[in-house]
Amino acid sequence: MTIKAPTLNIGGLGADPLTERIKEKQKKWKYKIAVLSGKGGVGKSTVAVNLATALAKKGYYVGLLDADIHGPNVAKMLGVDKADVLAERLEDGRFEMLPPMADFMGQITPIKVMSMGFLVPEDQPIIWRGALVTKAIKQLLGDVKWGELDFMIIDFPPGTGDEILTVVQNVQLDAAVIVTTPQEVALLDTGKAVNMMKKMEVPYIAVVENMSYLICPHCGNEIDLFGKGGGKKLAEKEGVDFLGEVPIDLKAREASDAGIPIVLYDDTPAARAFMELADRLVKKLEELKGEGEEGKQEKTE
Repeated sequence: MTIKAPTLNIGGLGADPLTERIKEKQKKWKYKIAVLSGKGGVGKSTVAVNLATALAKKGYYVGLLDADIHGPNVAKMLGVDKADVLAERLEDGRFEMLPPMADFMGQITPIKVMSMGFLVPEDQPIIWRGALVTKAIKQLLGDVKWGELDFMIIDFPPGTGDEILTVVQNVQLDAAVIVTTPQEVALLDTGKAVNMMKKMEVPYIAVVENMSYLICPHCGNEIDLFGKGGGKKLAEKEGVDFLGEVPIDLKAREASDAGIPIVLYDDTPAARAFMELADRLVKKLEELKGEGEEGKQEKTE
């Protein structure tokens, strides 16, 4: 006698719908770029926000995901931390979140932003184990209406832990931008991030040296507060590209607190440095994909 096998609903068997949604969504993202560092306090989010803004300033359509679940601050740095996150009901009954957008009164192409900072009170800690963090990141990727993007920028938390692994296993990254400062302690941890990206077989890896030097506001001389040239030495040692240096800018702190990326202050050394970083990154990615200016996508929303 034969009987019909029971229906099993065991986690881990079969395709995960959320994972499948991420696969489909990323087909509409031309370049997927991670911004990370093995160490906190190097200005990683500052680089992510200003790189995204520089690309939007050049006319590209950009999405920026804050994957730092425990310490989200990208929304604050873009001046949209008070925005409400709305949701749209789809035909299958699911809801997709609509990412808030920042365009600084039309100065740039609107940047789509998503962060846990929108979803919890700013003074409320997120006390989650790894499994919940992983699920949250996957939902911020797969349950958000990102649409067509030229660049998806993903700002990672410090270290080489669960959050980074989750993204790299679900998103086919085109590039990883590793942020460091010049001093030896930062370089030790940053080297680990470089090697993690190598092990994850990310096609293009580059180093950015943030807080490279301070331009004295009185005499105009460069002051090497944290040493000099460490980022370039790290890139040479690990055999990856060096994208450039970003100086300490006294306006940057005020700009971040006000929710205005320093790259919008055209007359500052930091703004010029970020625009040059964006130019080099675009050029390198286009070379790797064998594309030119015609690669820019039209907005299809």
